[in-house]
Amino acid sequence: MKVLLTSLIAFSLTAHLACAATGPTPCAAAVHHQFDFWVGEWVVTENGKPAGTNRIERLLDGCALLENWTGAGGSRGHSLNFYDPGRKLWQQTWVDASPSSLNLTGGWVDGRMVLSGSGKDAKTGRAQIDRIAWTPNSDGTVRQLWDRSLDGGRTWQVLFDGLYRRREGATRP
Repeated sequence: MKVLLTSLIAFSLTAHLACAATGPTPCAAAVHHQFDFWVGEWVVTENGKPAGTNRIERLLDGCALLENWTGAGGSRGHSLNFYDPGRKLWQQTWVDASPSSLNLTGGWVDGRMVLSGSGKDAKTGRAQIDRIAWTPNSDGTVRQLWDRSLDGGRTWQVLFDGLYRRREGATRP
């Protein structure tokens, strides 16, 4: 009886693992890949001048993207980006060595990924709205436009308008 019970448990476990291994990937839907145009190794410029480099990589079987930013002046930052099916929104959480972070949500709008979020400036305590849009261009470059409003969205100030070009020799994912 013990041998039979042990065999049944082993068979059940093996069958469960086989089904899990051959089942659909949890992030296979097209919406999970809307931001894949950003994946790769990039040289970033602003107004034609070097701004930094960025490496965007897929994580967790395509369920998330990890951004690894290095600014031309040596600053560094990272973001985790993923589609949240419960909220039907993309989420980005950005952190760097400054005392603040960005938590943005949004999605695909008119041919670009647009994420925004409200918060307070860590130094001044002033309310702000940050909005970042990534536009894939037909030549393979990506434009990233980051702007901020300090008056509830009535007016906007551009903080960064960068152009991403694939790093020479980098393979396209």
